[in-house]
Amino acid sequence: MTSISPALLRLPSPLGRIELTADDDGILSLSIETDGHLPLDETAEAPSPVLHRAAEQLAEYFAGTRHSFDLPVHLTRGTEFQRTVWARLATVGFGEVISYGALGSQIGRAGSGRAIGGAVGANPVPIIIGCHRVLATSGQITGYSAGQGIPTKAWLLDHEGIVHH
Repeated sequence: MTSISPALLRLPSPLGRIELTADDDGILSLSIETDGHLPLDETAEAPSPVLHRAAEQLAEYFAGTRHSFDLPVHLTRGTEFQRTVWARLATVGFGEVISYGALGSQIGRAGSGRAIGGAVGANPVPIIIGCHRVLATSGQITGYSAGQGIPTKAWLLDHEGIVHH
């Protein structure tokens, strides 16, 4: 059985370099540089049309001219629970916010804050699926798993005009 490597593209951003991967069906992952490193730094780029579209749309997002993404996202990894959380996250729009508790309630898992937080943190396509829009009920940032963590999340929230603590 031959394993075909996914398409791969890196691009600059105000948050550091971003690395995108895709298969034939859509975007598989988005990674934000952490301490100067990306997960596939040692792998040669292999761009594809969908990755070029994603790069254009991300550039527009960072320029403030795009508020939603029109890209196929192929969430192949993750549990059914995680994919349910990610699907709900995908409906939270630019400049909107949701709490971990409200997210749990809306997917029928009230009181599952820790599990919700874990699923949010495992989102394979941050920014495109806006996991940065999830805050504690108090409006506090409790963590972020991409890029430099909380400073990255704070930048994204500020970029979208979302009030946070």
